Amino acid sequence: MTGVPASAAGGSSSARRTGPRGTSGAAQEPAGRTNPGSAVDRGTAERGATDRGTTDRGSTERGSTEGGAAGRGGKIAAAAVNQASVWNVANLLTMLRLLLVPAFVALMLGNGGYDPAWRSFAWAAFAIAMITDLFDGHLARTYNLVTDFGKIADPIADKAIMGAALICLSALGDLPWWVTAVILGRELGITVLRFVVIRYGVIPASRGGKLKTLTQGIAVGMYVLALTGPLATLRFWVMAAAVVLTVATGLDYVKQAIVLRRRGIAERRAALKETEA
Repeated sequence: MTGVPASAAGGSSSARRTGPRGTSGAAQEPAGRTNPGSAVDRGTAERGATDRGTTDRGSTERGSTEGGAAGRGGKIAAAAVNQASVWNVANLLTMLRLLLVPAFVALMLGNGGYDPAWRSFAWAAFAIAMITDLFDGHLARTYNLVTDFGKIADPIADKAIMGAALICLSALGDLPWWVTAVILGRELGITVLRFVVIRYGVIPASRGGKLKTLTQGIAVGMYVLALTGPLATLRFWVMAAAVVLTVATGLDYVKQAIVLRRRGIAERRAALKETEA
């Protein structure tokens, strides 16, 4: 029996597997057709991925922008609510001080103005007003209760109770009018000065100013009470110290205002020169 050699058979089998075009493994695709992994498909896939990435980024950016806008809007709304909320503890204490002014005057002048009992009640009203002055500012700053009403009403209440006490004492002959004029003149003058230079900056409250306020409150409170003997002598020296601090701190504020104004004018001129250049 005549057989085919093993090499020939293998070659024939290899030829059948390879196919007429000589491509090993599988038949070659006809011309014009594209494999799934070809450059065209890869380009299409890449463009799709890019489009999806762009869309995703756009959506993320829009969401982030909308979220940021919503967050800013929420903060602005919250600030508006806080600003509009006048009925907070700090403002209520300020209102209480304002209401205590006429009550203090009535008690101070009650029964002719020289009755020790009426003067004691007047001192109690004055002391409450001075104590609330210490607390309302602290509460407003600590718990973010600062409002436009508080900014205006607080200094008015401070000067109203102090001015009422000084004028009543001078009217009753317990305190010289020049002392009242010096203290009230200084307080009103510094207030006006602050508004004049506010375009250049804010004059901060100094330690001397706080010490002045404390000394004035103690001195006036001692004069409101019907004191005699050594306590009456002591109150004279406390009031003298209050007057000295009133004048000294007033001059210091004037100096600060002058420096602040000159600095502000110099900065504006420098900025104008840079703009022209």
